[in-house]
Amino acid sequence: MPSQNIIPMLSYENGIEAIDWLCNAFGFVENKEMRFMENGIVTHAELKLNDNIVMLATPTPDYISINRQRNEYTQMNKWLSVPYIVNGLLVYVDDVDAHFKTATENGAEILSGIEEGGPGKRYRCADIEGQRWMFMEKK
Repeated sequence: MPSQNIIPMLSYENGIEAIDWLCNAFGFVENKEMRFMENGIVTHAELKLNDNIVMLATPTPDYISINRQRNEYTQMNKWLSVPYIVNGLLVYVDDVDAHFKTATENGAEILSGIEEGGPGKRYRCADIEGQRWMFMEKK
């Protein structure tokens, strides 16, 4: 059992693609013993970054990703027009510059470039299905 008290649980249309992308772009490592499949669909998976985990799955074949909703419902683009992470994850990393470079090279949708001041050095992005993330350097 992980030591963190809150564990994010995210939905993805294509869980397998999301796992690969999150590992390549954001540096997560999959706990392959915790990947469960049913009819070729990920029903549970766990990704680890340092000592923290994120769980993900494809809840049902009817689930629609944020990016697909953005394509089908124009109002959604208005809701998401700000770069802020109102529904998303804040992740602390050791080196924001290196993380930003890797995320960018892997096609993350950059919502704000690297910023300094306030709470710390950070950037915001969305992943391949539109989940929003903020990565902040540890002080």
